[in-house]
Amino acid sequence: MPRGRYSLHDPHDHTPLGAEHFHCATGPSGWRYVSQLTTPAGDHAGSVDLTLDDLGRPIRLQLHAASWQVRGAALDGVTWVRTDPTGEHGTEGNVAAHAFTGASPAFYVALSRLLRLAPGEGAKRIRLVGFTSPVLAPRTLDQAWALVGRTAHATDNGPLEVDEYQVSDLETGEVQTVHLAGDVVLAAPGVELEELETPPSSFA
Repeated sequence: MPRGRYSLHDPHDHTPLGAEHFHCATGPSGWRYVSQLTTPAGDHAGSVDLTLDDLGRPIRLQLHAASWQVRGAALDGVTWVRTDPTGEHGTEGNVAAHAFTGASPAFYVALSRLLRLAPGEGAKRIRLVGFTSPVLAPRTLDQAWALVGRTAHATDNGPLEVDEYQVSDLETGEVQTVHLAGDVVLAAPGVELEELETPPSSFA
């Protein structure tokens, strides 16, 4: 069960945004990721709880940030309920999309699992619903993912395969690079892996 800490920063001006303390685990029915978010000062800032089935589909998503809350799942596309800080009003949403995305590194792992690309395979287009901080406002977007390389690195626990993805925003044309090892993000825009207590888990 990988457990560790990501540091988060603005990918453009590198302003520190805080940290994400996480643990995750694979199992016969899929993958689960749980994390707590903190501000640069160390105060609690929210949480992420994401569960995938064995095909990589989001069967449960719970996000908390600035007293806002989102609960979602893959149902007739993706469906979610967003609740305001007072807890009195909830708004429902449904979009013909494949999965969710957001600021958490968990979503990079989740999307790589859903797409299951092979090195050198052409880019795949995917429609997503993203939730933007700090109020978890939903936005529908399209991305294209390509697995451009896979490299084995020697470690004390045997070879560690690192996948390099190119992720393109089809609205803006911006292209980002994401490095994954199993179910851990090694580096991505706005994300750095600072601590890892146990090796990444590999998917079957």
